[in-house]
Amino acid sequence: MGLPEFEPQAFIRGAAQPAGSAESENREPATAPSPPPSTDPVPMVGAFLRSDERGVRAIDGMQRWLGGTDLRVGHTYLPGDLWSNIEGRPRFLAPWARWRNAERDRMFVLNVPMLERNEERLSDGEVRGLLRAGASGRFDSHYRTLAERLVRMDLRDTVVVLGWEMNGTTYSHRCRPEPQAWKRYWQRIVRTMRSVEGQKFKFDFTPSRGRDAIPWPECYPGDEFVDIIGMDTYDQPEGAPFETHVHEAFGLQAQVDFAAEHGKEISYPEWGLFRNGDNPEYVSRMIDWFERHRPLYQTITDYCPHGVWQCSHNPDSAEAYRGAFFGRPGGGQAPAPAPEQERPAEPAPSDRPTRKPLFDKCFRGNDICIRIDNNLPDWID
Repeated sequence: MGLPEFEPQAFIRGAAQPAGSAESENREPATAPSPPPSTDPVPMVGAFLRSDERGVRAIDGMQRWLGGTDLRVGHTYLPGDLWSNIEGRPRFLAPWARWRNAERDRMFVLNVPMLERNEERLSDGEVRGLLRAGASGRFDSHYRTLAERLVRMDLRDTVVVLGWEMNGTTYSHRCRPEPQAWKRYWQRIVRTMRSVEGQKFKFDFTPSRGRDAIPWPECYPGDEFVDIIGMDTYDQPEGAPFETHVHEAFGLQAQVDFAAEHGKEISYPEWGLFRNGDNPEYVSRMIDWFERHRPLYQTITDYCPHGVWQCSHNPDSAEAYRGAFFGRPGGGQAPAPAPEQERPAEPAPSDRPTRKPLFDKCFRGNDICIRIDNNLPDWID
């Protein structure tokens, strides 16, 4: 059993390097290209670097690595183990609130589970019963508490990625066991959170790319309850060309077309490498896709095997990414490299791009994560 790597993600138009990561800064070339100025709206870029306060601190480093590019999107995930964590513990949210409120033009993106025990592989029968219970209002109070806390912390304009990758099988909040109940439950959560005075939330409907367990349009809860059509997309399956990602059923082009038909903006909360190793062509093609279709925001999953800054296994992809985003939008000179520091040992990569571990440090054997209690985050009872 190896010590696994924490799973981060990245929205990056300007980024920084993780604290204590000398190797990332040492990859910096002598010169880096500065993209031509554009009068078009610039998609907001950021990163999921870690879920807790360390993720907030790491934003600075990635911005330095990108030559001062301003990462304007902060992205994290609420733990899906307990309802008390899905309610958004203030100690967990506080560092993100400080970061978000330090600059007016920043965006906070929060993935919110729809059920507790969200990664416990519940049976379809149990999920079906929980979806019906949610649709009947049993869990309303948890989402009202979350909304009230977000407003109280001046995170009133949070982008809520609710029940992400619902078309798959990874999470308990999956849609396939009963799509009609799932849609009613989503609608109920949105109504509950929007009922809180002062909120300006945007709700992001984000399936994984492709058909997966169910065609994702069958889970769409309706235009009244959705503000953004997102998509999580990784470089898989092995050997598939990028055009397959674009033109497959329920793929990238289908997302763009669906959003246009429904008058919605698009987003990419998760994207990155996975099944094809260091693949700079994939990174460049994804960035070209963003330039062409102008999502509201995009975030790369920045950990091994998916990432480019915190993962030394993908040096060519890192250079492709850095070259595209270096010095944007200000285009300034790269700062002097930070003093060399010892790089933390890289944990073994997870084989699942969509699993967000509840604990930063644990020993994993196959698909079992045994937590080390004395390293539990302080927001877990």
